[in-house]
Amino acid sequence: MIIYGKMEISNINKKKIESLLKKGKRIDNRDFFDYRDIVIETNISKKAEGSARVKLGNTEVIVGVKLGTQEPYPDHDDEGTLMTGMEFNPICGERYEAGPPKIDAIEAARVVDRGIRESGFIDFKKLCIKKGEKVWSVALDIYCINDDGDVIDASSLASVVALSLTKLPHYDEKTETIDYENKKQDLPLTENIPLTITFYKINDNFIIDPNREEEDTSNARVTFTISCPKKEKIINAMQKGDEESIKIEELNKIAEESEKIYDKIFPKVEKEIKKLEKSKA
Repeated sequence: MIIYGKMEISNINKKKIESLLKKGKRIDNRDFFDYRDIVIETNISKKAEGSARVKLGNTEVIVGVKLGTQEPYPDHDDEGTLMTGMEFNPICGERYEAGPPKIDAIEAARVVDRGIRESGFIDFKKLCIKKGEKVWSVALDIYCINDDGDVIDASSLASVVALSLTKLPHYDEKTETIDYENKKQDLPLTENIPLTITFYKINDNFIIDPNREEEDTSNARVTFTISCPKKEKIINAMQKGDEESIKIEELNKIAEESEKIYDKIFPKVEKEIKKLEKSKA
């Protein structure tokens, strides 16, 4: 049985996961707030303006960035636009079927989109070509290759890396055409690099970066997107998922924990991004 991207797992496996968590352990011997190994690859697509592959353990996603032009939205007539899409295909797991995106894909895309948008990572005003008439549009396409849990965090990280490597193609204002072979200018970004951390609740315990069976066992999840402009950590976005409620004291606890995890993980991510940016120059 599949419910919003989750499947019922055997009682034996579920009880084993719950029993180990009671003892302060996980089935792969990680601590509650440890990520699996993170692997980042870039320039996956020759057609995209920026692309990246991220692996969290066995979870694998690919993100491509495609740029175009359009009329701006009336309430933001001097700003570019962002559209984020997510696809789960049968190749990434037995629970998925071919066809249009379902609720799990739509929700994951919205969480990633909101974190990037609310952090101010993209300088949308610098994507304006002519106020009220023409702006750059950023299409962020996320594809899950293998779902072994925590696709949201993997997708967000891959999106940030892909955007960091994206270059604007040349736009000829006279002919209103785009030369995709001529890419020199970087996508206008700020230093507000967002990091997404999702907590999954299993009974009274919270963990991060679950494998697929741990995620299927979870009762609720909360996603924080954090950036650190001017060396001050800010929670830019927060998303609650699944049916079980989360108490205020629990929310406060994991919010504090998210800052500790940020301090542990972000320097490694930032170092990798800066190294990739340097290599593209």
